[in-house]
Amino acid sequence: MKVVLPGGTGQVGGVLRRALTAAGHEVVVLSRRPTRAGEVEWDGRTPGAWTKEIDGSDVVVNLAGRSVSCRYTPENLRAMMDSRVDSARVVGEAVADAARPPALWLQMSTATIYAHSYDTAHDEASGVIGGTEPGVPGYWGYSVDIARAWERAQREADTPDTRKVALRAAMVMSPDRGGVFDVLSRLTRLGLGGPVAGGRQYMSWIHDRDFVGAVEFLIAHEELTGPVNLAAPHPLPQRDFMRTLRRAHRVPVGLPATRRMAEAGAFALRSDTELLLKSRRVVPGRLLDAGFSFTHERWGTAAWDLVGRRRGR
Repeated sequence: MKVVLPGGTGQVGGVLRRALTAAGHEVVVLSRRPTRAGEVEWDGRTPGAWTKEIDGSDVVVNLAGRSVSCRYTPENLRAMMDSRVDSARVVGEAVADAARPPALWLQMSTATIYAHSYDTAHDEASGVIGGTEPGVPGYWGYSVDIARAWERAQREADTPDTRKVALRAAMVMSPDRGGVFDVLSRLTRLGLGGPVAGGRQYMSWIHDRDFVGAVEFLIAHEELTGPVNLAAPHPLPQRDFMRTLRRAHRVPVGLPATRRMAEAGAFALRSDTELLLKSRRVVPGRLLDAGFSFTHERWGTAAWDLVGRRRGR
C-alpha cells in the first residue's frame, strides 16, 4: 500500500511514518523543506510535481497546518487558517485530477471543534460544535472557525471516487521529543505538573499506538465516512490527568497554577491559554460503534507505558 502524508514531518506524522513503514507500506511525505529519503517538496498551496505522488496512491493522510502552539496574534491566526484550508484545498484538487485517485483521503481536523464543556461528553452524533458558548473568551471561537473551514475544504472537494474522513483528533500522546507528552513530562519533572486554574477542565487524549490503530481501522472499514473522533474513551479533568502523570514519573508534588499564572506562563512559552483552559470532553462514538478496540482506554495505563518508553528512548 502506498500512503502519502502531506505535512508529515511533525510529531503525528513521525508516529504514522514509523508505524506504516514498519508494517511494510510505502510512505511518501510531502514537506516544504524535504531533508530525508521519501520526502517530496511541496508548498501546501499550489499544484506541482508532488501531485504525481497522489496519483496512483492508496491513501492520503493530510496533516498539514501551522502549529497551534503559538501566540494567538492576528498574523498567527491567519496563518493557522490559511495553512489548513489551502493545504486541504490543493490536496483535494490533486485527488480530483488524479487518473487513479486514492481510495481514501484522511484529513486531519481537531477535537477543539467541540464546545467548551465540563458536563457534556461530545461524540459525533450529539456533540455540540463550539464557538458560541457563554463564559469563555470570544477569541476561542476562532479555533472553531478554523476547524470548520478545515473540514469544509475537504467536504466540498469534488472527489467522487475517494472516500473522505475528517479526523477530529485529540492530543496525540507519544514519547517523541517536542510533542505534547514531552512538554507535559518536563513540567511534571520540574514540579510544575499541578492543576491549572482549579483543574476542572477536561483533557481529551489518545495514545500514539491507538492513533495508528484507528488510522489502520479507518483504512479497512470502507463504510466510515465524514467526521470521526480520534480520542480515548475516558477523558478526565486536568487535575486528575496531571496527578496520574506525576505518579507515573514518581514525582510527589505538582505546584498548582492560577489562571493569571497560566496566562503568564503561556506568554513566556509563546503559546496561548486556550490550550490549557478549554475543557475538551470528547469521546469516540463512531469508532466504538464500529468495533474498534483501544489498547489504552484509560490514562493510567497509557501514562505508565509512555513514561517507560520515554525513559528507554
